[in-house]
Amino acid sequence: MTFKELGVIDPILKALEEKGYSEPTPIQQQAIPVLLKGKDLLGSAQTGTGKTAAFTIPILQSLVEGFPPKGKRKIRALIITPTRELAIQIAENIDTYSKYTGIRNTVIFGGVKQHQQVRKLQSGVDILTATPGRLLDLISQNFISLSNIDHFVLDEADQMLDMGFVHEIKKILKKLPKERQSLFFSATMPKSIIDLSKQILGDFERVNIAPKKTTAERVDQAVYFVPKQNKVKLLVHLLETEPFDTVLIFSRTKHGANKIVKKLSQSGLQSAAIHGNKSQNQRQNVLNDFKDGKIKVLVATDIAARGIDVSQLSLVVQFDLPNVAETYVHRIGRTGRAKASGSAIAFCDTEERPYLKSIEKLTGQRLPVIDNHDFKEVSAEAKAAQGAGKTQNKPRNNSRRNKKSKPKR
Repeated sequence: MTFKELGVIDPILKALEEKGYSEPTPIQQQAIPVLLKGKDLLGSAQTGTGKTAAFTIPILQSLVEGFPPKGKRKIRALIITPTRELAIQIAENIDTYSKYTGIRNTVIFGGVKQHQQVRKLQSGVDILTATPGRLLDLISQNFISLSNIDHFVLDEADQMLDMGFVHEIKKILKKLPKERQSLFFSATMPKSIIDLSKQILGDFERVNIAPKKTTAERVDQAVYFVPKQNKVKLLVHLLETEPFDTVLIFSRTKHGANKIVKKLSQSGLQSAAIHGNKSQNQRQNVLNDFKDGKIKVLVATDIAARGIDVSQLSLVVQFDLPNVAETYVHRIGRTGRAKASGSAIAFCDTEERPYLKSIEKLTGQRLPVIDNHDFKEVSAEAKAAQGAGKTQNKPRNNSRRNKKSKPKR
């Protein structure tokens, strides 16, 4: 099947061809026809499946067919996403797909001054991609009106709730027109997500892409059992001996990410970290350097890494295993994107064994164990044997022999 067979119009087809998109992914095949009919959509899909193109192409086409608007352009499509990085990534993709359409789009997010964002909004845009906080802030300042929205997208809904944005989302929903097309995407579908989707969607169809299996098929995965104190040593060893072009390392905490960068630097390995304590400009500069190949090793927390989209990412390293199994799938989805292959390895210490068990239950597969390394965990029996060996080989204490014997009386 081709994009043309899906009914995509020529201006968008031309941009897709230049981007190198030869045929639609499964989610694009299922979602685009539904959305071109104007129906609402509930999608279960993760990043790396082609989801952004699946919802932006039909929106662009709908706007083009109603183009040009009379008077000043008003926001007719709104895309809400949880992180700044993901918002920027979506806006960049819209720029690519809309190259020959005349559609204008912009992106707004917190962590930077609002002046430049407000200027773009005042010039008139058709599509707005936003994070919840900055959107509500600019609405309260009367820089944004949502009264003309025809298309509304809530992307990464599960992460949105995990980050505590549920109240912001409900405030935004109250400001939207009742008559609109709504799209709701989430990697997981717990009850809280289903309940939220019912508040957003009208007459909808459902698209379910099972990325756990497709990701596992595309990505070579393995696990190293290694004590916590040896993780950095193992990481340095791998980076020095394995031929990887670009490496993304996941840390559970901001402090941990900084510590990894420091330890790598002490070993002569250049890397950089992105996390919530970094300013938006710092994070974006590091991401650009990583995408351009100026930085080969990037250390990130999960929040900061959700929007990373780097072509030909060689390796994902889970320095810390996540305590939520779905997060593991999100992480390995950074490599092996679309139809590309990739590699992912995980470091697992004793305390993380239950996390590994949950991951294997979710993915339905056992991770291959790499056991031929010098940094692995030593069993209690081996430690006892080593201790016994040291005792046997320990020189006898001859200090008594060196003492002068007392004369006999």
